[in-house]
Amino acid sequence: MVRLIALLIVVLPGVLAAYGIKLIRDSFFGEAAVIYFNSVLLQLFAGVIFFIVGIGFIGGFILHRDRKRNRTPNRNK
Repeated sequence: MVRLIALLIVVLPGVLAAYGIKLIRDSFFGEAAVIYFNSVLLQLFAGVIFFIVGIGFIGGFILHRDRKRNRTPNRNK
């Protein structure tokens, strides 16, 4: 059950990032969605935000897991 929850935690931001890539691609080709008031620029910014948030969450999740299992080197300042 714990693995299923962990999988959902990783998959949902992945879907969000994939949707962000789709919005960015559509805005480059000039296909604006109605939900963004037919504004290509607004759709581009929303896509970039979705992509950054999705990838950032996945990266943070993996980094947290690796630090918890002592797989990352210590940062000495």
